[in-house]
Amino acid sequence: MSDNKRLLLIVSGGIAAYKCLEVIRRLRERGHAVRCILTKAGAEFVTPLSLAALSEDKVYDDLFSLTDESEMGHIRLSREADLVLVAPATASILAKMAAGIADDLATTALLATDCPVVVAPAMNVRMWEHPATQANMAVLEARGVRRIGPVEGDMACGEWGMGRMAEADAITAAVEDLFSGRGRLAGRRALVTSGPTHEALDPVRYLANRSSGKQGHAIARAFSRLGAETVLVSGPTGQPDPAGVETVHVETALEMLAACEKALPVDAFVAAAAVSDWRIAQPATDKIKKGKAPPLDLVENPDILARLAGAGNRRPGLVIGFAAETETVVPNAAEKRRAKGCDWIVANDVSAGTGVFGGDTNTVHLITAEGVEHWPPLAKDAVAERLASRVADALDKAP
Repeated sequence: MSDNKRLLLIVSGGIAAYKCLEVIRRLRERGHAVRCILTKAGAEFVTPLSLAALSEDKVYDDLFSLTDESEMGHIRLSREADLVLVAPATASILAKMAAGIADDLATTALLATDCPVVVAPAMNVRMWEHPATQANMAVLEARGVRRIGPVEGDMACGEWGMGRMAEADAITAAVEDLFSGRGRLAGRRALVTSGPTHEALDPVRYLANRSSGKQGHAIARAFSRLGAETVLVSGPTGQPDPAGVETVHVETALEMLAACEKALPVDAFVAAAAVSDWRIAQPATDKIKKGKAPPLDLVENPDILARLAGAGNRRPGLVIGFAAETETVVPNAAEKRRAKGCDWIVANDVSAGTGVFGGDTNTVHLITAEGVEHWPPLAKDAVAERLASRVADALDKAP
């Protein structure tokens, strides 16, 4: 790569810190400059000498070093980089980042930086799945922090699960993609629907549902972060338009269908919107007065998921539906996948007490032709990241 960049690597305290040595070596081979901040806990796993030898630069570790502050200073450390990478990103440093705590050189530099920040989480599976960690990660991702991993596998503690830090080659490739503006879905087009639809009864009343749009908007952000040219067709929600995403605002199911068909062709379509099954045949032109029963002459709305799944040569390469169920979640969703003709279904339980509608977390089951994956409770942003990564995997394997 001709345009060499400067990376500030923050090494925090986890057994996976040893992988950073290989990351430094590979980035240096590609001509990039790497400068390191080593936390006190990180120094329990790798030495300043190792980092300095591979980076060919001084290693910084003390916020209150008079020499370091006079020569470089934490502000210059954070501002002179093109990218800040935190690897391993422990549960502790993620929590501090989310809360804006600056109690050492690493967290102070993170709070002072104005360049992109990437984290490579690494921790025990229970710590990664804990609601506090998921909430912290969701806050950071909403602020634009990007995440590489974690991945599933054996852990130093002897357990198995999600929480292993991504391998050095994956981290290096991701950093290179970010430096060059590429992503795993670069050159791909994605279409996402989100939120409810509103079907008018009269000029002031409508039929709707409780969908907040949080999950659909998170999926659109995740696709965009992976480099996809993303179109989000959104019903009425309180969610802000995702940065870098073409957002089309609609109200009714008919408008949503028209917007989706206009966006074709796409490589992937995710139907996360909760589309009203019915609409009023003839909405009242004037407000219906109190005491008068509203007209309930219902007409079935078009099935957007089935329509795009059966769109012939304009069919998206991968069609993914959502199934919001309140009972027998997986069997009902599996039947929906068959009936609609889509490739995958993301099933979730939206019954009373789950807090899915309007909440920040979701527990989903990914149903494909190969079977069912039961995902742990995750922040909706984490669900979106995992789903986008799975889509990238599937498109990479497609003929």
